[in-house]
Amino acid sequence: MEMIAAQALVRCLELEGVKVVFGYPGGAILPVYDALYNSGIKHVLARHEQGAVHAADGYARSTGTVGVCMATSGPGATNLVTGIANAYMDSVPLVLFTGQVPTSQVGTDAFQEVDITGITMPVTKHNYLVKDAAKLPEIIKNAFHIASTGRPGPVLIDLPKDIAQTVIKFAYPQTVNLRGYKPNYKGHPKKINEAVSLMRKSERPVIYAGGGILNAGATGELRELAEIISAPVTNTFMGLSGFPGDHPLFLGMLGLHGTRYANLAVNNCDLLIALGARFDDRVTNKIAAFAPDARIIHVDIDPAEIGKNVQINVPIVGDVKLVLQEFLKKLKESEHTKRTKWVEQIVRWKETHPLEFKREGRDDQLKPQAVIEALYRFTEGDSVVVTDVGQHQMWVAQYYRFKRPGTLISSGGLGCMGFGMPAAVGAQIGRPEKPVILVTGDGSFQMTMQELATAVEQELPVKIFILNNHTLGMVRQLQEFYCDGRYMAVNFKFHPDFAELARPYGIKGYTVKTEEELAELLPEIMSSTAPVIVNCLVSAEENVSPMVLAGQGIVDAIDC
Repeated sequence: MEMIAAQALVRCLELEGVKVVFGYPGGAILPVYDALYNSGIKHVLARHEQGAVHAADGYARSTGTVGVCMATSGPGATNLVTGIANAYMDSVPLVLFTGQVPTSQVGTDAFQEVDITGITMPVTKHNYLVKDAAKLPEIIKNAFHIASTGRPGPVLIDLPKDIAQTVIKFAYPQTVNLRGYKPNYKGHPKKINEAVSLMRKSERPVIYAGGGILNAGATGELRELAEIISAPVTNTFMGLSGFPGDHPLFLGMLGLHGTRYANLAVNNCDLLIALGARFDDRVTNKIAAFAPDARIIHVDIDPAEIGKNVQINVPIVGDVKLVLQEFLKKLKESEHTKRTKWVEQIVRWKETHPLEFKREGRDDQLKPQAVIEALYRFTEGDSVVVTDVGQHQMWVAQYYRFKRPGTLISSGGLGCMGFGMPAAVGAQIGRPEKPVILVTGDGSFQMTMQELATAVEQELPVKIFILNNHTLGMVRQLQEFYCDGRYMAVNFKFHPDFAELARPYGIKGYTVKTEEELAELLPEIMSSTAPVIVNCLVSAEENVSPMVLAGQGIVDAIDC
């Protein structure tokens, strides 16, 4: 069957089972958009290319499938870069298509020409500049395979306009054979035996689980392992929702803004079992003081992560789910003594160092932590929570107890303000049956609030809770501690009324000043079938606590 390459591209997407594409059209990508016209694939028109890629990211995370995004050449392509970097750092599978000037004009500084494959090389798992139209179906097949296997990540395909318009004989490959790309899924048997031996001997084990648990679909195995060896579980921020937040063995998040009892457990453990985590600086801070008395088992699909930041005693390269299954099989061969003293010590630390905040203050002052608690109580943990980046993100991590896998969607590694609104759009499209709550800050929301129009246009009932302190809260907090309170460029002199902003979009907006007002309004807010903005007025002086200062060990957290 003959067709132009742009039509072949759309046909490839259909064969890959793609249901939704997020994007923004332009001249160089026009042939692909023309081919989409008669397709059954839904196209979601964002208001900015950055919004499109973040929406594709939110969709991918909420569905567990590959997100697809399209943009034109030049600024259309460069506007994707932040979202691509975000997906790369958080291991999110995306396939991105960018239009490019005709091949005869490549390298001539033609109108809207940029070397997007060169620009994105450091932040993509792989990328392609298509030079032969006949190879496009194979490239697309490979792109989806690369994006979704091993450690997931974004793959970009740059398509010159003349290539897109070239007639080819269409044939879609059934299999993929990439000689240089063979992810290792099964852990080495010898190393698995060594790890199990350490687990049997350990008196004070802790499981440190990251986002790889969610990517591997290994949450059930994680829980079973924790219960068999009586090991408390702490999550990285990206790993939250990978272990039930209401489980007795759950320690919460560890690290710079982690719970004191999680950090104490890691500091005092004799065995640290790291699963799908990368020992990043937000977790370890001062590496020399991190888990000083522990032997460390590290399981990860990406061999580059093992030994990158800390010395590992038992390295295991493989799929976390498959490796955990091997652990469980061997551990079940013999009885295990319950580590009663260790579990009791964890309970004492939880009682002595609870996660709490000062509730006293002015009668009309709404505490941001109380907003998160109220959302958790109302939803009973049965919602998809999307966040932006800043103080509100950490308060969600601390005070919302995620019970089900994949219910937290946020920018972890890149810490990208503006991620939340478009990601919530993608998440709600991906999970239409679930309530999707966006918790954002006034700074973050203003970066991409134009995507509110996308939510309205798509009739998405996203609930937007803005923790509005009229400032860049996390930067202000850093300036308090590292700049002796010299607050520079963090206070907004002008601020829109976010509740009133809802009106031009034809949706409802509320301003909330107290816990009582919030409790009274939540049933009405959460039952809405349209987007809702909730402008929560909170104090600019409220800090995320506890906090580990630079250069300190994670047990040296301060209250702030």
